[in-house]
Amino acid sequence: MAQLYENSTVEERVILVGIQTSGDEDVQASLDELEDLAETAGALTVAKMIQNREAVHPGTYIGKGKIEEVRQTALALGATGIICDDELSPAQLNNLEQELDLKVMDRTLVILDIFAGRATTSEGKLQVELAQLRYRQARLVGLRSSLSRLGGGIGTRGPGEKKLEMDRRLIQKRIAALRRELEEVSRHRELIREKRKKGQTRVAAIVGYTNAGKSTLLNRLTDAGVLEENQLFATLDPTTRLLKLPDGQSVLLTDTVGFIRKLPHHLIEAFQSTLEEAKYADFLIHVVDASNPKMEEQMQVVYDTLRELGADGKPVITLFNKQDKLGSRETLRDFKAEYTILTSAKNGEGLDALCIALEELLKRGKIYIDRIFPYEQAGKIQMIRSFGQLENEEYLPEGIRVTGYVPQEIYGKI
Repeated sequence: MAQLYENSTVEERVILVGIQTSGDEDVQASLDELEDLAETAGALTVAKMIQNREAVHPGTYIGKGKIEEVRQTALALGATGIICDDELSPAQLNNLEQELDLKVMDRTLVILDIFAGRATTSEGKLQVELAQLRYRQARLVGLRSSLSRLGGGIGTRGPGEKKLEMDRRLIQKRIAALRRELEEVSRHRELIREKRKKGQTRVAAIVGYTNAGKSTLLNRLTDAGVLEENQLFATLDPTTRLLKLPDGQSVLLTDTVGFIRKLPHHLIEAFQSTLEEAKYADFLIHVVDASNPKMEEQMQVVYDTLRELGADGKPVITLFNKQDKLGSRETLRDFKAEYTILTSAKNGEGLDALCIALEELLKRGKIYIDRIFPYEQAGKIQMIRSFGQLENEEYLPEGIRVTGYVPQEIYGKI
């Protein structure tokens, strides 16, 4: 009889631990964000602890004195585990577990766990499983002892304990199989991009920090029906919808995975084909949560991630979103953007200005025409309707006078 494997739900009480290595690093803000991540993953934060060190301890992440302090705090508050704010090496993870006799997790594991719970499409599940297996491959011993002691919780979604009990050789085979499947997905995405290019439809990628309001914006503009929640990484799988602008032009809007500080490199590699939607877009719509006190830091994280993906240098429209949450209006600017617009995707404020900005960007790559087509060449006017913007059409004795805009690729054909 086949053995059944279950991931039981447990309420985890965790202590968050961070290292302050320099004066300009805001570890407290990072721990606050880690608390939101832990809550999204289903854990309750009972304490936050920061140690000032010149460098992270290579063997145990934190020093011996802080380890004892964490142990005493965990006993006093009934904590079942700790979450470190950085990615732990296998040695750090195992040593900390032996010292504390608690479940030890890191920021990367929590983010991977959230992604595993958010993935709904087959592509998303493949990407998450690949990222999880690559992360766990070098940490099998430590993670197995943690999971067997607590019987579930953060880190058990996705492949689950059954995968952890495989030996490294089997995991390597599974990773190779996942890579082959994702290569097929990547080729499929490339074909879709080629079709878009032939159709002359421009693409705008919606990027931004997680929970900035990207999905709400896409739903408001296109009725996409994407999940909207006030949670980190509420939506994981990208969605593309066609937006018809008031002047008759069209643009494809693609929602992308939300960015976050210290985004695990395992995820960036696994989600390469998905994140490349921003790389191959014609321009970017950068959604910013203007109500967040760490707004500027979040904007910098987004631009750093875009540069890492090779998606920087494109025309940017920055939306300072969630204006409905602000009591007073400030003058907000993004000097890296060509357009800066105050918006509230929730109530529709500023979306007319966004459409105007999109219309102007779309016209930049087009050539203005004012000419008369003989009636026997009327078919060319249909090309203008399909790929360009037909502004005026007048029927004269000598032919049809047309004014409008057409892409450079189409101009030679008409």
